[in-house]
Amino acid sequence: MRTPRMAVVVLLAAGVALAGCGDGADVTGPPATPTSSPPATATLPPATATPSASLPPASVPPSAPPAASVPPGGPKPPPGGPRLPPGPGATELTGTVEAGVEPGCLLLDGHQLFGGPKDVLVAGARVAVTGRAQPDLMSTCQQGVPFLVESARRS
Repeated sequence: MRTPRMAVVVLLAAGVALAGCGDGADVTGPPATPTSSPPATATLPPATATPSASLPPASVPPSAPPAASVPPGGPKPPPGGPRLPPGPGATELTGTVEAGVEPGCLLLDGHQLFGGPKDVLVAGARVAVTGRAQPDLMSTCQQGVPFLVESARRS
């Protein structure tokens, strides 16, 4: 029974010691004396309802097109994708699109086509396709090297 009594005595002693620390007084220096400083609340000048005269009025830059002339969602790209040269690492394939063994699979020059415009990439169409070979891409088509189409156009 000594251990629980000893624990109670230690906790009471710690509580009494910590209770004296809560007032924030410095025990090594002189006691704090009240000062005659102004109250901590300060009054601010009343806010004015008129805007500052130094700010210029908001204006639309003259080079901005009128909002009504741009279709919602931005301008439409040309059918078949952009007509830009292939970027670094891109490849251009040309030939006739062939249907794969599995439904929905399209092949061109030993490559399986992924993506691209559906209206351009149809079996039997002669096309020029720009994109990148992606041999590590999984597919259910089981033939050809996967090729990610960036743009395609009929040729």
